[in-house]
Amino acid sequence: MQKKKAKNYWVVNEKDDSRADWYILHTYSGQESRVAKILQQRIHSLKMEDKFFEILIPTEERLKIRGGRRFTKEEMLFPGYVFVKMVLDDNSWAVARGSEGVTGFVGAGDKPTPVTEREIKVIENYLAAEKPKYTVNFSVGEAVKIADGPFAGFLGTVDGIDQERGKLRVMVSIFGRETPVELDFLQAKKA
Repeated sequence: MQKKKAKNYWVVNEKDDSRADWYILHTYSGQESRVAKILQQRIHSLKMEDKFFEILIPTEERLKIRGGRRFTKEEMLFPGYVFVKMVLDDNSWAVARGSEGVTGFVGAGDKPTPVTEREIKVIENYLAAEKPKYTVNFSVGEAVKIADGPFAGFLGTVDGIDQERGKLRVMVSIFGRETPVELDFLQAKKA
């Protein structure tokens, strides 16, 4: 029975095997979750639970603004890739490679290259880490173009940054006079 460890992280088999390594399946972009579900079904129906242990699709919540409304969207950290911990042999290779949506393994030639446990730990730590609500890619004094809202298309200069609230104070020239305008980070882009 497949147990979900976290969002987009499935444990196929609780027992671990010292021969198991992490491999990366290349998939059609946007098909990662579908491939993971199909792979789980194939593992179960072909009784290959002793060869497969975990499936990971690293994702991250990102804040977006569309039409003046904020929303979060889950985005893939590695679009088109699914990480699988498995014991690689001819049968397990065929099960994974033959799953619908899989275009192949990542590796040199026809030989899949394992991912080190250290690299997987880095990804897991990144996924588990507390991330700032907003990421700042602006600096005070920088020229920006307003991309959304009533002042869309105006150029201005960043006068202040409130990282806690995700807001910028931008000085915009309106009727020949500098006027401060408060914007979300996502409403401005570099000029």
